[in-house]
Amino acid sequence: MICTSFQNLGFEALRAAVRKVEMGEIRLDRCALSDEEIDALFSEDTPLIATCRVEELLATGHYRSYSESLREAERRLSRAVNAGARYVDVELGVPKQMSSRLKSLCHESGTMMIRSYHNFEKTPSEQELDDAVRKCLWYGADIVKIATMAFLESDCQAVLSLYDKCKISNANAAISGDSGPLKAGSLVAFCMGEAGSRSRLECLRRGAPFTYAAPDSSVLPEGSLAAASPVAPGQMGTSSMMMEVYESSSLKTLSPESPFALPCSKSFAQRSIICAALASGRTVLAGYTPCGDNESALALARAIGATVTVEGPVVMIDGIGAAPASVDITSVNVGESGLLTRLMIPLLSVISESGSVTVDGEKTLRGRVLSGLADMMDNFSVGVSGETLPLKVSGSVDEFLGASEGGKTIHVTISGKYGSQLVSGLLMALPLCGRNITLTVEQPRSIPYMFITLDVLKKFGIKISSEMLGPREFLESGGDWTLCDEMVFKIKGGQRYSAAGSLELESDWSAAANFAVAGSVFGRVEMTGLDTASVQADLCIMDILIDAGASLSQLAGDPVTDKEGTRGHIVCQKAPLSAVDVDATHCPDLFPIVSVLAAFCEGESRIKGLSRLAHKESDRAEAILEMLEKMGVPARREDDTLVIQGHSLASRCLAGTLLRGGNYSSRGDHRMAMALRVASLGASSPIVIDDTRCVAKSFPGFNNLFDSLVKE
Repeated sequence: MICTSFQNLGFEALRAAVRKVEMGEIRLDRCALSDEEIDALFSEDTPLIATCRVEELLATGHYRSYSESLREAERRLSRAVNAGARYVDVELGVPKQMSSRLKSLCHESGTMMIRSYHNFEKTPSEQELDDAVRKCLWYGADIVKIATMAFLESDCQAVLSLYDKCKISNANAAISGDSGPLKAGSLVAFCMGEAGSRSRLECLRRGAPFTYAAPDSSVLPEGSLAAASPVAPGQMGTSSMMMEVYESSSLKTLSPESPFALPCSKSFAQRSIICAALASGRTVLAGYTPCGDNESALALARAIGATVTVEGPVVMIDGIGAAPASVDITSVNVGESGLLTRLMIPLLSVISESGSVTVDGEKTLRGRVLSGLADMMDNFSVGVSGETLPLKVSGSVDEFLGASEGGKTIHVTISGKYGSQLVSGLLMALPLCGRNITLTVEQPRSIPYMFITLDVLKKFGIKISSEMLGPREFLESGGDWTLCDEMVFKIKGGQRYSAAGSLELESDWSAAANFAVAGSVFGRVEMTGLDTASVQADLCIMDILIDAGASLSQLAGDPVTDKEGTRGHIVCQKAPLSAVDVDATHCPDLFPIVSVLAAFCEGESRIKGLSRLAHKESDRAEAILEMLEKMGVPARREDDTLVIQGHSLASRCLAGTLLRGGNYSSRGDHRMAMALRVASLGASSPIVIDDTRCVAKSFPGFNNLFDSLVKE
């Protein structure tokens, strides 16, 4: 990333300029800004560094003492942090008490602290440089900045050698502080002066998260250029540096003309369609968008007897008032939807009059192994013939429960190792049966999807209580899904579905994840209609991007339609990205796009949950490893974890290590096809995908929307 340093400018000029740069440094000691102007400036989406040098304030003559200048510097920096500064730069020389207070404030606000060492006279010895890094780490640095004056090439080499030492330190802690060794992507080290000018580019190539440039006519409003001289000697102009880093490559960026909306979540849509078909009365689903899986759900609703009318984004469903053994049906087709398959098997075993139904599907689903179906349904004396479609479901859950001995409540324990979809099908089917049941799920997977099911069921009048259990670590975490090892559902029997009236379908976070990553690496996107209070599993893409260092913000939505304030515009903008540790066990659909993200995060990223990928539309674990290897991204499998060695976009551009182009296969998998399209933005030559039409399974308009956002 290229950070443009601004000084001697007023508020209006600064605000116009920061909207034109990748990243900006605001010299609060050299820009006369009111408190209100600081608030407004640091609330901009562009990642900004707040810098305020105590000596510079003292030199203005406005403050009577060093202590007074110190208090004013801390006040301005604190104001910037509270307003939303992405970084705050604190020199090593400030008193420990001030740096400690700022560090605490940064921690509370999610701001990263830069501890900086400057030597404007010379480049000191290598030992002194090593010590400066150690001190920065010791005094709370998230990012270490080392800037010295260079007169000879050897000065630059001494400073740049810190990158090699820090790589070693990550292995054996040769250079470390109280929080451990310096992480990859956390060192900005370069030289000032004409002799050091090129080191400002070389540091990017070696893994610096950003470097500094001087403002020029490409970013400054007319008439303000004379006031904005370079902050330090040797700074290149922003436009010159942009050309050196990016324009010599074949890089593409995202530059949307306006905010755009995403399709409805098919996880919500399919569940809502089936529930509406089972209910008594009419349900109106608003915000519907067609895709292969959603259309299959509508076809299945019709097959069990519901009346379905579609008028643009509105679907009206008159349900059948389902009860045990109430539907005369012997076969269904679930299209290409694994979710529909797993939802319907338990449901059909309850509502089918004949007690024997053949389930068939289409395309890749017919060859996909549907593990765990027979084992799970055997707990209810229901037979499932095989693990691939077509298969036959034989037996009645209701009859099994009715014949069971014991009190009013039946207790059944099942394994959750095969995922959440069959569990969701049981949660939809069991309330219709005549007996109360307590269902215990051991080692549950994809827990958020179970909560989607419970959320939809509640809207249709079905009441189920749930409890998450786990070891002490789970209790201390406040309910971290990844630590939950048991879920208990208490289900009252004899319930019936009631029409939900008018129901707004949520927009899809699974689809949004691809654009969120693309914006965070390659430019900027602004998405509308997404609910940040959703229980969708893939909402966690926001947490993943925040951990990586992405610039995310939420703009206010329509106060009439967004009364809760959770559906404003989501803005994802390019920012320095560092390696992440992700547990994707409960959000496996994110694996392909998070793997692409990791390729552009400096350092070694780890993504847990590979075992969840074997029986998706493709063997995604194998597909992702094959994709990364072909692109030239070092990756390996360690048990259940995918380990990826990434480099920043700027580093890849300067080092000539952009992703390799060529012919790639999506394997007919919509998630892989979307991830490949995003990866193509960072490739050295075109990435040609054998099948992009497979995105129609979840997002038919993906390719057209993606193409409309790309700027050559």
